[in-house]
Formats: sequence, structure tokens, C-alpha cells
Amino acid sequence: MLALRSFPRRAPTAAIPSIRLVPASRPTRMLSAMAQPQPESPPAKEAPTARPLYSRQAELPHLPVPALDKTLSKYLQTVKPYLNDQELAKTSRTVEAFAQSEEGRTLQQRLVDRARQPGMVNWLADWWDDLAYLRVRDPVVINVSYFYAFEDDRLRRSSAQRAADLTYAALQFRQSVVEETIQPETIRGQPLCMASYKNMFHTCRIPAQDVDHLQHYDSQAHQHIAVVRQNHFYTVPTHRPDGTPLTVAEWECQFDRILRAETSPGPALGALSAGERNTWAADRESLLAAHPGNRDHLEQLESAAFLVCLDSTTPVTRDEHARMCWHGDGRNRFYDKPLQFLVADNGRAGFLGEHAGMDGTATSRLSNYILSHARANYQTPNQSGDTSAAELPAPARLNFQLNDTVHRAVQRAEAQFDQLIDRHQLRVLAYQGYGKNLIKMFRASPDSYVQMLMQLAYYKMYGRCDGTYESVQTRKFARGRTEVCRSVSVESVAFVRAMDDPTITDPVTKWKLAQEAIRAHSQYMKEAAEGQGIDRHLLGLKLCLRPHEPVPAMFQDPVFSKSNHWNLSTSQLSSPYYAGWGYGEVVPDGYGLAYMIKDDSLHFNVTCANEPGMDATRLHHYLEEAANDMRDVFKASIDGASNVLKAKL
Repeated sequence: MLALRSFPRRAPTAAIPSIRLVPASRPTRMLSAMAQPQPESPPAKEAPTARPLYSRQAELPHLPVPALDKTLSKYLQTVKPYLNDQELAKTSRTVEAFAQSEEGRTLQQRLVDRARQPGMVNWLADWWDDLAYLRVRDPVVINVSYFYAFEDDRLRRSSAQRAADLTYAALQFRQSVVEETIQPETIRGQPLCMASYKNMFHTCRIPAQDVDHLQHYDSQAHQHIAVVRQNHFYTVPTHRPDGTPLTVAEWECQFDRILRAETSPGPALGALSAGERNTWAADRESLLAAHPGNRDHLEQLESAAFLVCLDSTTPVTRDEHARMCWHGDGRNRFYDKPLQFLVADNGRAGFLGEHAGMDGTATSRLSNYILSHARANYQTPNQSGDTSAAELPAPARLNFQLNDTVHRAVQRAEAQFDQLIDRHQLRVLAYQGYGKNLIKMFRASPDSYVQMLMQLAYYKMYGRCDGTYESVQTRKFARGRTEVCRSVSVESVAFVRAMDDPTITDPVTKWKLAQEAIRAHSQYMKEAAEGQGIDRHLLGLKLCLRPHEPVPAMFQDPVFSKSNHWNLSTSQLSSPYYAGWGYGEVVPDGYGLAYMIKDDSLHFNVTCANEPGMDATRLHHYLEEAANDMRDVFKASIDGASNVLKAKL
């Protein structure tokens, strides 16, 4: 998310490791308040000088450069699970040679010098934004975007009502961001970086050859949202002519207008934004050249506060709902907008985020605000009151003028999108057996417990452990985004092997191994959150190579590539207001595993490509089986300990 996000499958340069990042939406430990979000108060009427949003930015420490010897020692620990003794000895010699070499010391010093440059608050940030997102040439849909599937609102079954509630609350949140009156997020009193909030509203990713950019628009000069229905784009003013914002009932009138007006689909311009980025950049220029008015129309779309997509679908199952939110039909979208709110004809709703400008913690705060206010403030269906649609500024349809070149580009983009979606699987598991409450009774970290559950499921399916990425938030540092927790450890491998071994019948033995694996994972998570992970540091060292310099042997070692080949790309984000969330896999032979840990349930969104050996349905099955197995082991161990204590008494 959710990175949430990724490096392209083809690295931009030979010096850049081929890794991908999931949506950085993991709130556990780092944003514990978001795990059980509470309704926020509406934006306060504060004095113009009261601007708390960015008030604590100066307190944020700079991202540290870890000590080279510590990173290399930790790296060796993370590759041990994949190697036999002979292979480990060979890799150890390669790593030790790099540690003692002049090239190793030089690269480390270059990175330290970069971090010490005047005005440099985060040595990674510019590199990361550029290489992990803006230089990605793959389509953003599937490869970069992430989604939230919202829980149903049973009082608002019509799409106009649901869209009105979402829009009204989103604009309240927008007001607090624009006026900077929203409070900064904190962890145990320590502030988190809020810089990404500048990329939230009135922002768009603009395609260009080789590298995209984020375009920011003046919020005062562009007081409108965009809406798309049946592929037709509209802009809707957020205020009445007298300057007062629209009410919920008035928003319902506006959405009703658009729904009544659009009964058949138009040319699918939105499909162009689903294309390969260089192709989309060229198609965008063709669109602008087709008619002088298209430039203004496109700017109106790109400068909107956000986009509301009114879909003519009626998803019912969890998988259908997730598919709607993950990608939709590829037409009734504009994938470059960082905020897209999705509403189906039956009121099912969700969110789709473009990931270049911000990670999931920020957009989840926005979404939780919206959904909590829908419950708290609007307990009865919206009434139109005495508002007449004729009194409102009319939605303005963006009538793009297309020529044959653009029509052909749209047809090509539609076909390529359909092929892309046909190549992907998705399954949603809503496991109702237990959740956070029981895991806490087991005295285990819920996140680490579920990470071991996923390791067990994968091992049951494949009989091996492969590279696993968990996104860790580093927003305690200025311009911080994410680091990697490598979830596979010597301890985790010992645990899953014991769990799958029919000759080990003692649950206490398995429970002890589970506890050791959970502790190892929790420790890595803690260190990564403190900027002491290894993956960003190793990336920084590689990026310090100059064009004429050879790549060090350690980075050419096949073990290095294997250790950051993320067969499992995982991230946790938990909200009582979500039915699910997710993103795509990051390697062709891998899975995207987004998960939620609710009080009494566990939710997994499984995605993968239609590659040989990949099967989202089977992994879905093994996740449920692993959840049952772990519960039985922990419960038996606790019951056994209780019986021993009773016997002693």
C-alpha cells in the first residue's frame, strides 16, 4: 500500500538492486492509534496563525546512516535461512571482503558525506521518490496503486447518497489540511513527518518520457472535485456562488444530476492513464494536440481536489468488491490521481491511491476520518431538504475532443488493460476464527504472530521459505517513508518446519519455537523503524557507485539477489471501517499479501500473476489452515501450562 511503491521489474540502471516495495501502510507499533481509529473532531475554527500540521517538523531527526559492519552482520543473518554451510561460508567471505575493502569504506563514506550535506534531512528521500516511483515505467495500476475496500453503509444504498457522504467528509479533511489546522501524528508523544500531506489534495502524477513528476495546484484557485461516470469526466464546484460549502444533501443532488445525465459509456480516456508510462506520456501529448480545449479540460481534471468514480457495477462478493477497488474496469478511472473514491451502483465503496507522493498511513487517516464521520454524524439517510438542484452550480462535463490518433490510443489502452487484469488473480480471506484479542491473550505481538502465520501458510504450500518483505514506517525521521523488515529468519524457518513435521506431536515444542520466531521478528521490526534496517542502507551504498566503477562482488552474489526477491510482499493496515485492502505482487513469481488484524478476525488480500506455480486460491486455503494450526498450538500450550500450575497447587 499497502508500498503502496516499487522499483520496476527492469531496474533503471545496473547499479540499482531489483527490489519492489509494498504500500507503506503499516500502522502496527508505528501508528497504534490508527489500528483502532477514533472519530476526529471537525476542523476547528482556529486563528490564522494556529497552524499545527507542520509545527513539529523541525523536531524530527535526520535519517541515520547505519554503521557498515552492523548492516553487513545483519545481512549475513538474514541470508542464513537460504544457505547450507558451504554456501554460507562462501557468502561470508564475500561480505567480509567487502567490509574490509577500500571500495566498501569509500561507498560508506560517500553516503555519510551525502547525509551531512547542508539542507539534507534525509539522504534517501530524493533517490527513493525518483527511483521507486517516478521512474517506474510499468502501469501504475496493479504495479504501484493500492486500495481500501470500505465496509458497507446500510443506510446509504444509493450511489448518490454514498458519494455525497464520502465527498462531504473528505472536503472537511481537505479544509483542515489546506489551512494546516489538523494535528500532526505522533507516537508516544514523538512527532511523525507530515511532509507527504502536501501531496494529498490538488495533486496529480504527470507522465513523461523516462521519469514522471508530481504536479501541485493552488487549492484556492481550484475549488472543485472531479467526477467520472460512464467514462465521462465532470468537475463540480465545492462551494455555492455565495462562497459557502455544499451540504451533504446538495452533494447528493449534484451526484444525482450526473447519474441521470450519463446512461451510456463514452470514449474511455481514463484507460490511457492505465498504460505503460512512456506510452501514456506520448498519448497525453496526442490528446493535447487533438484540440486546443483539451489542455484546459485535462488541467481541470488533474487539478481537482480528488476524483469520485461512480461505477455502473454492483459488486457483491468480497472478491468482486476488492476487484472493483484494485483496478475497476480500467475505463471509469484516472489512475494518476492520488485520491480516487469509488462508489458502485449498489453503494459499495472504496478508495484507490496512486503511491508516488504519499504512503498509506496518510491516506488511511483520511479514509478513517471520512468513514467514522459517516457513522457518527449521519445516522439517517441524507435528505435533500429544500435544496433545489437548479440553485447549485451545475456540474461541468469535460468534453474532450478526440481525433483518430487518440481513438486508436484509447482502443489499444483498453485492450492492454484487459490483458493485464486477465493475467492476475485475487482472493480475499475473511477469517472469523479469532483476531487480535485472542492473540494478545497468547501474549504474542499480533503483527509478528500473523507474519509467522503467513510464513507457515507459504511453507505448507511450497515446502520452502522465500524472501519476505514487510513494510516498516520510518516517519519518525524527516521525510521518512519506509524500511524493510525481512520476516524470514533462522527462527522462523525452525518454527514452520516443526509445525509441518508430523513426528513432532508436542505442542509446547512448537509453541516455544513460535515464541522465538516472534521475538526475532519483533526485534527486527523495532530496529528497522529506528532506521537500522539493511535494505535501504545497501541500496544507498549501491547508488553511491560512480558510472565508471565496477559493482562490488557482494552485490553480484546470487545470494544477494535471492535475499531481496520478494516472493511475499506483505503489509499490515487495520481499520474497523475497512472490509479489506490490498495491492499487487512485486515479482512475477510472488504474492501481494495485505492483511488486517481486527479484534476478532483476520483479513488477507492475496494477489498474484498467472504464472506457473502461482495460485491465490490455494494460498487462501493454506492461510486459513495455518491460522487454525497456530491457534491450536498456542491454546494447547496455554491449557497445558494451566494444568501444570493447577497440579502444583
